[in-house]
Amino acid sequence: MATNTVTLTIDDGEETDELTVPSELVDILRESPDETDPQVVGDIAMFGMTQRIHSAVHHAQGEPDEQIVALEEETSELFEERFGQSFAELTGHDH
Repeated sequence: MATNTVTLTIDDGEETDELTVPSELVDILRESPDETDPQVVGDIAMFGMTQRIHSAVHHAQGEPDEQIVALEEETSELFEERFGQSFAELTGHDH
């Protein structure tokens, strides 16, 4: 089954990576018609990274390192700046 794809480039100024995904998947995940493909993928990346650091702090065995806790706090702030709501509010997952 052939599908149309979109390839997005992630660039930090020194290195790049490309991500190719089905266009239809991006369309399904789009929250508003004016949201661009990079915005959709950026939102998904932010959710994924926030979820991973959240899990490292709140769901791992033992006490997390102070640096990891600080990183989770900073990520949470950036998440809320991007989405206008906290991770807990958007996911219904609160501690």
